[in-house]
Amino acid sequence: MSLELIVRPEAENDLSQARRWYEQQLRGLGRDFLDEVAATFERIESNPEAYAKIRGRLRRALVRRFPFGVFYLLEREQIIILAVLRASRDPRLWKSRVRTGR
Repeated sequence: MSLELIVRPEAENDLSQARRWYEQQLRGLGRDFLDEVAATFERIESNPEAYAKIRGRLRRALVRRFPFGVFYLLEREQIIILAVLRASRDPRLWKSRVRTGR
């Protein structure tokens, strides 16, 4: 059974901002970042319970090559991506999204 992957608008915004930043650093790096995030989404989809819970029901998968985490909730029939944030970001940001997660 395949779970539906839903990327919340806040997480889409995270991706857009990070892609722009990386692209400004080096042409093509923004695309590389998005490719690595897409691969992380695929890993989450193939085995959503493989990643540790970091707070309540919230799970985090680390993105390869980039210092980012994908924060998500595993629901009965859905994987809900709440945030894609730098590992160094203030945890209050992703914690606030958990409270408004659905």
